[in-house]
Amino acid sequence: MYKLYDFLPSGNGYKVRLLLNQLEIPFELIELNILKGETRTSEFLAKNPNGKIPLLEIASNIFISESNAILFYLAQETKYFPQDKYEQARVMQWLFFEQFSHEPNIATPRYWISVLQQPEKYREQIKQKQKLGYAALKIMEQHLKTSDFFVANKYTIADIGLYAYTHVAEAGGFDLSDFSAINCWFKRVQSQPRHILITDSELGK
Repeated sequence: MYKLYDFLPSGNGYKVRLLLNQLEIPFELIELNILKGETRTSEFLAKNPNGKIPLLEIASNIFISESNAILFYLAQETKYFPQDKYEQARVMQWLFFEQFSHEPNIATPRYWISVLQQPEKYREQIKQKQKLGYAALKIMEQHLKTSDFFVANKYTIADIGLYAYTHVAEAGGFDLSDFSAINCWFKRVQSQPRHILITDSELGK
């Protein structure tokens, strides 16, 4: 059985839990509190020298880190990853966009505001991140005006990757009320079979 090392508020961890659940793959959830340094112990660093979650143990002492790499590993030869090479590249394009242009700017304000609960301490940094975050959201909004999902009009790991932090962006001070296409996309993602909430803590147990 897979073991998933995770911090439940993390959108990156949620991506993996969501896909595992939708693929109906059983797993053991091992919760680690990053706020208490539980991913910086020598024991965990031996598993992932980068000291981050999520981390998926696929066999004894065989690990995959980085959320989108885990999604890619799990989704191959399933309906969540296309068979066509061009569509595969498009999925990866959106996943790279998520990690470079989207996640650093949308997830980080949420972490400062809602996880650390220190909005005043990071006020200026939050403003900078939100400016870039809104730019990423506008790119997504424009794409979703003409497509139900991000690649080939099908629900794929591109949607899972982008949904994770977008649907909780308001916890980072973002106002999504003017992003009608994104809000409609939320509903389509949430209607997928075996959809789960980011706060579910009993999955896989």
